[in-house]
Amino acid sequence: MKKIGLIAGNGRFPILFADQMKAQGMAVIAVAHLGETLKELEDHVDRIFWIKVGQLGKLIKTFKREGVRDLVMAGGIKKTRLFTDVIPDLRAVQLLASLKEKKDDAILRAIAKDLEKEGLFIRDSILYLKSLLVDEGPLTQKKPNKKENLDIEFGWKIAKSIGKLDIGQTVVVKDKVILAVEAIEGTDEAIKRGGKLAEKDAIVVKICKPGQDLRFDLPTIGPETIESMISVKASILAVEAGNTLLLEKEKTVEIADRGGVGIIGIRY
Repeated sequence: MKKIGLIAGNGRFPILFADQMKAQGMAVIAVAHLGETLKELEDHVDRIFWIKVGQLGKLIKTFKREGVRDLVMAGGIKKTRLFTDVIPDLRAVQLLASLKEKKDDAILRAIAKDLEKEGLFIRDSILYLKSLLVDEGPLTQKKPNKKENLDIEFGWKIAKSIGKLDIGQTVVVKDKVILAVEAIEGTDEAIKRGGKLAEKDAIVVKICKPGQDLRFDLPTIGPETIESMISVKASILAVEAGNTLLLEKEKTVEIADRGGVGIIGIRY
């Protein structure tokens, strides 16, 4: 049986990924992060090993010992954790010290390069999860009106510009005014921040960063994204078709329809 290594972060994505891989007849060996990864993952993988965030050396030793070569990253690590209780091991310290900048993609590419030296290769999750990608067009009963489409187009251009700077993937817009830009706090908190400023009917645009390495940080939405929008009476979620993962599709669309939120896949 072919083995796939899962570098598991937070949220339900690691669980859904593991289920998809097992359905395809693969053995899933997971390295999970304490304080981030859901303990529930233990019931969905063949073997699991827990490490602290920053224990790069232990991660490498674990996968090599288990005879795993192909790895996939699923789920993020809260960036705010980087300023609290992360104590990187020697290997991680050396890697970070070698970097000229600490942007997300730079760090992740450096980690991937370091893993490759050990015969471990991070693969593009899309290769295994094409069925979870958002298609072009509306997914929900609610569709954007003419005014909302103008805000989507405006927000798209801004989001792509922000993405080039590797700041975030999401912007919140209303009446062609940017109310929030996703940074270290993550998508859900950006939605809540911008949505409160809008008071109601905010437009949320989430894109794939230009030049995005699809092995890392692929745009992902799911039930929690929609619940965040409902909490601030936001109106439309526009995401990049073909480059955005939709987790728990039926549940997500049901919540959106019930809460009066529209979801649409866009290509420009």
